[in-house]
Amino acid sequence: MEPNVGKTDRMIRIAVGLLLLSLIFIGPQSWWGLVGLVPLATAFINFCPAYKLLGVDTLGK
Repeated sequence: MEPNVGKTDRMIRIAVGLLLLSLIFIGPQSWWGLVGLVPLATAFINFCPAYKLLGVDTLGK
């Protein structure tokens, strides 16, 4: 797995992931907040499978 997630993209993914994850505790208190684990995981491993399929690379080598 070659990294394909850049710094700015990574920060956005972390923010969105935490926001979605907070839905478990505040707001509608829905289990749909667990969807926030996906952007968090892709941010921490620096690899997005969807980007690989689409040929996108925000790393900027």
